[in-house]
Order: sequence, then C-alpha cells, then structure tokens
Amino acid sequence: MRYYSGFSLCNDRKFFQKYLIESEYCVGGFSYGAIKAFEYVLHTEERIDRLQLFSPAFFQDRDVQFKRLQLLGFRNNADGYISQFTSNCCAPFKCKNITIKKGSYEELRELLEYVWDRNALTRLCDRGTILEVYLGSEDAIIDVAAVKAFFQPFSTVYYINGASHLLQREEGM
Repeated sequence: MRYYSGFSLCNDRKFFQKYLIESEYCVGGFSYGAIKAFEYVLHTEERIDRLQLFSPAFFQDRDVQFKRLQLLGFRNNADGYISQFTSNCCAPFKCKNITIKKGSYEELRELLEYVWDRNALTRLCDRGTILEVYLGSEDAIIDVAAVKAFFQPFSTVYYINGASHLLQREEGM
C-alpha cells in the first residue's frame, strides 16, 4: 500500500492501521496526505482499486481571510503554528505518540487552497476505483459536515463518533 502522511507529521500511518487495506492496489492518505494520495491516483496509470482518505484536508468552504490568517500565523511563528496544529489534530485529547516534522509554508498554502474537483472524483469512480472517506465527529481541523456532504456522492463515508482528526477516540495510542 502506498500511504501519504499529513502536514507536519510523519509515521502517522499507525493511527489508521485498523482501517487500512494492505494491498498493492490501495492508496491512502491522511489530511494533507489525502490530497497527495488523490492526485497520485488520479494521474497514475497503475491499477488502483481503492483510495482511502482519512480526514481529508478540505478548506474550500473557508473564506480568504481564514486562509490568510493561517498562513500569516505560520510565517510569524512556524514552530508555534505547528505545535497548535498538531494539538488540534488530537483534540479533544492530548497528543501522544505523534511524530512532528516541520512542514513548509508552500505545503500549508497548497493544503489551504486545494480545491477538490467533482469532475476528477467522477472520473476516478468511472475508472472503477473505490473511494472511502473516514471522518471523526470531534474533528477540530475541518468542517466534518461539509466534507461529508461533499464526498458522499462519490464515496462511502465512514463517520466515527467521538473521534478526533486523527480518528482517535481516547488519549493517544
């Protein structure tokens, strides 16, 4: 399985082990990594039977001011921004067993400005790729209702009650 990590994270795959389909024909990604996984599957000629998106980064419902404030916060204090961001990934729980790497301004901008394309999702489905989206009800990063409404016509959406952006329902792992 090919897997893509979230913004400023590495080794986050462990949080999704119980959901991952370990197959050479499956691709998965978490948050920012969901964008990378989708783009990979969309543009590859390889056989991909299933795409798993865990808490996909979805900010096309947010206004320009929100995005500017995020980028400004990162530019002014990248370490503080990443610390707060990763804390929000775990919320409402405390972070444990999370490995942080320093993400870049360009990656954050890509994450915030990415627009999920309905036509591209339709093409993916028409190719026979099964799309699965996993969402936590307590996600403090994305608007779960907006993400669910957007992806439901194209995928099976799994809604995990009491779960964070990392799909955890308890303190750490």
